[in-house]
Amino acid sequence: MREFLQDPEAVAALLLGAHILVVAIAAVLVSVNRPPSSAIAWVLAIIFIPVLGAIVFFFVGYSKLPKVRRDKQQQVNDLVLARTAGSTLISEGRDWPDWLHSAVALNNNLGALPMVEGNRAELMDDYNGTFDAMIKDIDSATTYVHVEFYIMSLDATTAPFFQALARATERGVAVRVLSDHLAGLIFPGRKETLKYLQDIGAEYHPMLPVRPWRGEWQRPDLRNHRKIVVVDGRVGFTGSQNLIDASYNKKGNLKRGLRWHELMMRIEGPVVRELDAVFATDWYSEADVLLPLAASSSAIAESQGSALIDAQVLPSGPSFANDNNLKLYATLIHKAERRVSITSPYFVPDESILMAIVTAAARGLDVELFVSEVGDQKLVYHAQRSYYEALLRAGVRIYLYRAPQVLHSKHFTIDEEVAVIGSSNMDVRSFSLNMEVSVLVHGRGFVDSIGVIEDRYRANSFELRLEDWMRRPASQKAFDSLARLTASLQ
Repeated sequence: MREFLQDPEAVAALLLGAHILVVAIAAVLVSVNRPPSSAIAWVLAIIFIPVLGAIVFFFVGYSKLPKVRRDKQQQVNDLVLARTAGSTLISEGRDWPDWLHSAVALNNNLGALPMVEGNRAELMDDYNGTFDAMIKDIDSATTYVHVEFYIMSLDATTAPFFQALARATERGVAVRVLSDHLAGLIFPGRKETLKYLQDIGAEYHPMLPVRPWRGEWQRPDLRNHRKIVVVDGRVGFTGSQNLIDASYNKKGNLKRGLRWHELMMRIEGPVVRELDAVFATDWYSEADVLLPLAASSSAIAESQGSALIDAQVLPSGPSFANDNNLKLYATLIHKAERRVSITSPYFVPDESILMAIVTAAARGLDVELFVSEVGDQKLVYHAQRSYYEALLRAGVRIYLYRAPQVLHSKHFTIDEEVAVIGSSNMDVRSFSLNMEVSVLVHGRGFVDSIGVIEDRYRANSFELRLEDWMRRPASQKAFDSLARLTASLQ
């Protein structure tokens, strides 16, 4: 044995054989139920950086939540489906385009929530004005307030919101609050925020906590990215905005003058009950208490001069067996007949979404994409830029929202009647790794309202031209391409 170890060629052959064996085993394990591009990226990582690649895969290679969480999701799905059966509020879609029926059926099969009629929605793109609207509704609460945000911080901007929660608890209103555990650790004021909630008597739980010493563990980068506020089951808010100042209180953002531009929707009607069911699922996962799913109002909203809309909530994330939002988005883009308008701050699509978009442009549709001129996440920003050439060559018009504003809104419209708004970006993280919530809406007036907002985006953007894009420095092209490779490690 000693002689063998003293033979450099024999040792090298042994190490090579061991490396090949490890790579072969890894290739099998990595490829199970994983997209080929992702599997190839992981295998290459293990080949070229075997020890580090294997360690990283051990911590972040499995993209589903623990079985106990997935079982809770299925339990709530079953209860919601039982509650929904025979409901007179389910829309029959008499005025829908023919293709929308199959998309709604897809959502129902994936997320267990129906398309319901009789809803009223108001779009809100004023950052502080959205908080003011939430505060007004919280001050009218008589039974409960449900609050769920990816990022939640008590600061000068959000203090009035927290004060409204305090007034609610003083009136005897039940206030339940959720926020993402790891996201909260990277923003200032976490301890002060949690202490305030405790002091006012609100019930708080962190979402997807990573605390191995308590037996709480899953892949660390599986996060709950949803934004939900529900008041008494009669009014709800969802969209892209977090509960934090528009600068996100980061020194780098303040130095650069960056401020986030968002889009939220305030909704009334039966769909609020469905949005509340998403909150109830997350509460059950974190507090192990299943809130009564039928407690919310199911009354049809008053039109108040605006046409009522059909709306369907679609939750998605690693608690489901499928990439729910990915399937919906790809379906809608393929179904489009005239126009597709997409707004996404982080645009790193998988192959199916990219193919759907370039195919829509090739079919002669008017396809546009709104993204920010600047980015707050360097790797994602450069990975996103690597897709621009293919989009521009296909005929997609790309608008870069001018700095120092960061366009953080997440929505898209199909033709003149269908829209999706929610918390989900068009990137692989939102499709596979994050818990997200989207709302599918049918209503010409609602889509027209989003069109007005898109016009404002366009007025504050400059259009990217292929000839200008191709003249960018070679160093930028190389970095964009390298950053794109990291997107497949999911």
